[in-house]
Amino acid sequence: MLGKSFIDTNILIYAFSQDEINKKDIANNLIDASSIISKQVVNELCNIFLKKFKLPTNDVENVILEFDDIFEIVDFDLKTQIKALRLKSKYNLQFYDALIVATALENKCEILYSEDMQHNLFIEDKLRIINPFL
Repeated sequence: MLGKSFIDTNILIYAFSQDEINKKDIANNLIDASSIISKQVVNELCNIFLKKFKLPTNDVENVILEFDDIFEIVDFDLKTQIKALRLKSKYNLQFYDALIVATALENKCEILYSEDMQHNLFIEDKLRIINPFL
């Protein structure tokens, strides 16, 4: 991988999958030292692990601490949210997807790995969305 990559929530969920072994392998192969996630991704994962997977809070806390060791975890601000609104309109994205895109752009990522956004979409001539499972 040449530049930094941003990992969307749905990719990380597969990294923990017990049912989708092929997708689990692909997801785990994407995670490296140049991978970035945002606090939004951490929050979404916590919600899914607690509600859908019914994991104990202690297990979720351990996952967060593990992510802190693996990833650069970035935040966003009001400027990012405004950029997300503009990207939402320009690229016909859902708002929370646009917020992920805006955060990736602000952190100079070249690739955004996501299963639920348009594969191969090139945003602002800087960021390519890749669905690694295709």
